[in-house]
Amino acid sequence: MRHRELTQVVDDVLGPVEGRLLLSELVLGALGDRTGAAALADGVEPRVVWHALCDALGVPESARWGTDAHRQAPPRNAGR
Repeated sequence: MRHRELTQVVDDVLGPVEGRLLLSELVLGALGDRTGAAALADGVEPRVVWHALCDALGVPESARWGTDAHRQAPPRNAGR
């Protein structure tokens, strides 16, 4: 998952306003008590940020990839 894809899925699943607000302001323990935006700036992979955000918000796996039927869900870890 690239930064552009993260932005697309955030907009699709959470909404362009609320999703980006959550990405920039919600502090996530899974990201070392950083916001998603701070974690991305520190080099954390977008897929890790996305899973952490979805986990914190209780977004079910089946809803994490939005309405694009061709979007592939990235694994939680690169080794999986």
